[in-house]
Amino acid sequence: MSLPRLSAPTGRLGVLMPGMGAVATTTIAGIMLARRGLGQPVGSLTQLGTLPLQRRGATTEVALREAVPLAGLDQLVFGGWDLFPENALESAAHAEVLSEKHLGLVAEELRAVKPMPAVFYPEYVKRLHGTHVKTAPSKADMVAQVRDDIRRFLRDNGCDRAVAVWCGSTEVYREASAVHQSIERFEDGLAHDSPEISNSQIYAWALLQERVPMANGSPGLTLDFPAMYELARLRGVPIAGKDFKTGQTLMKTIIAPGLKARMLGLRGWYSTNILGHRDGEVLDDPDSFKSKEVSKLGVLESILGKAAQPGLYGNVSHKVRIDYYPPRGDQKEGWDNIDLFGWLNYPMQMKINFLCRDSILAAPIVLDLALLLDLASRAGMSGMQDWLGFYFKAPMSAPGTTAEHDLFVQQVRLHDALRRIAREEV
Repeated sequence: MSLPRLSAPTGRLGVLMPGMGAVATTTIAGIMLARRGLGQPVGSLTQLGTLPLQRRGATTEVALREAVPLAGLDQLVFGGWDLFPENALESAAHAEVLSEKHLGLVAEELRAVKPMPAVFYPEYVKRLHGTHVKTAPSKADMVAQVRDDIRRFLRDNGCDRAVAVWCGSTEVYREASAVHQSIERFEDGLAHDSPEISNSQIYAWALLQERVPMANGSPGLTLDFPAMYELARLRGVPIAGKDFKTGQTLMKTIIAPGLKARMLGLRGWYSTNILGHRDGEVLDDPDSFKSKEVSKLGVLESILGKAAQPGLYGNVSHKVRIDYYPPRGDQKEGWDNIDLFGWLNYPMQMKINFLCRDSILAAPIVLDLALLLDLASRAGMSGMQDWLGFYFKAPMSAPGTTAEHDLFVQQVRLHDALRRIAREEV
């Protein structure tokens, strides 16, 4: 399909974030600093990346933001919902990710960003106890309230359009059920308070009904079921997900393709993490951890392809653990032990100790997804955007297909999609 030639966007772009905790406030503060020239948006492809394009018969690296017409940082307006009433400055200070110096430089702007009351059915996030929440007779009425929030936000902030990125906590593990199979069944489930419809799905349904593109940064079912695909196509809205690819899984999608490229065998990969703050507390619940575990475990099998190389990858033991450790806060630490083998099956080991900052790695992903979903929407793209799988642990893929997890293959797909938007030959 030929895409229209796009011009530079005008007007204000609302960036809505369900869940305004550490990730969201780190993103907001960082963008506010970057657009004043007070910080560099390291990790953001849209701000620092390049796109290889053909120029005068040769391949030239062109700044991505020059190759395709992205919204500028000064056009972004921030809003969202949270279980607690603290404004973005208070929430960022509580998260203890950014320094007082950085927060002080944009304190007034952050203070003005106040969350709307959240959708909260506690059975989906058992370790949190929200105080800033909506009440409604049914889940259908809850969707209506969120739709009202979206319209009011756009009107009050003079926004021409909006995008949304889920930055909330990991919900308990659920698989798609009968209620998720069509628009009619889902809306009947909303009207009758189906226990299979979670908080994040209520936000997603409201956002898509208002034609707001959405990306899912958590491993929940949120956008990844037939009724949501159908609604996205019907409303002409692009969607993407799921689960931001940040620390340990990012390393897996870099290291595993390297082992495969050199035809080195793998016997086992053991991963464990410690982290604190709200995310660690939520994942201390076994049902929420199950969602994250499924997301993390799917990576290696997809990359290595055991059917093609059963002697090298047919019997890999893959374990993942996460422990809540309050003293660590947002400074997550991951340990990986990799048992591999080489020539004549001689064993070797690799150890990785990644001391990372979860929100610092997630913030550029949130920015990129917001800008790229807006770009896709303006280009007339709708439904599942699998070319954005580069950013996710468990990339959404068309039914009956296998998701791609190899970071470098994902990068090629991302570049190809951007070339099509730029109307360049792929």
